[in-house]
Amino acid sequence: MQFTQGSLGRVFLIRLSHGERMPDVLEAFAVAHAISSGLVVMVGGVDDGSRIVVGPEDGTVLPPTPTVISLTGVHEVSALGILAPDESGAPTLHMHAAFGRGEEARAGCIRAGIVTWHVLEVLLVEVTGLSAARLPDPATGFTLLRCEEAEGSV
Repeated sequence: MQFTQGSLGRVFLIRLSHGERMPDVLEAFAVAHAISSGLVVMVGGVDDGSRIVVGPEDGTVLPPTPTVISLTGVHEVSALGILAPDESGAPTLHMHAAFGRGEEARAGCIRAGIVTWHVLEVLLVEVTGLSAARLPDPATGFTLLRCEEAEGSV
């Protein structure tokens, strides 16, 4: 286990406009407002053709090949994510979401790109003072959150 400790900073309530794409819009917002880390909560609707990662093709193979699906029709969404800097310092969102339409539900990572359907609301809670970054992990092929040893590891 690795950890780093920070403090709560600013809080932003954001309403995305119809057609705007996540995570692109939030990451650009973070750059514009000098936010490198935070907690992100999202609720609303996503449009037809939004894409999500729903797992690896084969969980025994590393690096994994992601399985990406497109959502058919407008879906409700509820999501939680963590914003952290990548190796270049750019704020990068890792967010998983549950999507529903009718009696069907799906869950997955939004990194492939979801598109706002009229209402998509985001609460971004900035966290300051963290010593962490998303760095490439050669063993898994993932970009993993790494906390600096100076702040602590268990």
